[in-house]
This record gives sequence, C-alpha cells and structure tokens, in this order.
Amino acid sequence: MKKKRCIQKENKKYNLIRQSLKKELCKVKSINEKSKIYIKLQKLPRNSSTTRIYRCCFLTGRTKSNFRFFGLSGYIIREMFNKCLLPGTTTSSW
Repeated sequence: MKKKRCIQKENKKYNLIRQSLKKELCKVKSINEKSKIYIKLQKLPRNSSTTRIYRCCFLTGRTKSNFRFFGLSGYIIREMFNKCLLPGTTTSSW
C-alpha cells in the first residue's frame, strides 16, 4: 500500500495551486496581500511541495533502497530476481 506522501505527490492539483500562488506573490507589492498569500501557501499539505517529494517504491511505497531504473525497492527486486521475472538479470552466488 502506498504511503500518504506518495499519494500527495501524484496529486497534481496541489502543484498547480502552489504555482499560481507563487506567481501572484511576485505580482503583489503590498505586505498585507503578500501575508494573505503566504497563509494560503502554508495551508497546503506539507508533502505536496516539490522539495519534500521522495522516490517511493511503485508497489509498496517504501522510500528506502530504491532503484531509479526499476522504480522498485531492493527487496522487491530481489524477489523478482529469484522468481526470474526480470529478464537478463542474475543473482550473485558465492
């Protein structure tokens, strides 16, 4: 099951709202209006900002030991190697 931050990352509406508020912030010159826009930005979910986005496993939502090429976590890839589901890959044997 995916984690909450991965779901918020995929939800694009927060990104559009955040961009429009930042454009308004650049256009506005009065301090009172800027403070109102900052309050609107702060009310958005914390994990919807681009700097807080994590790479998550596509299947489990795990954030640790992700492989960018596959988009999966390490132990899921290991299971797929052992079941021969990924062609062209071999497991190491000592």
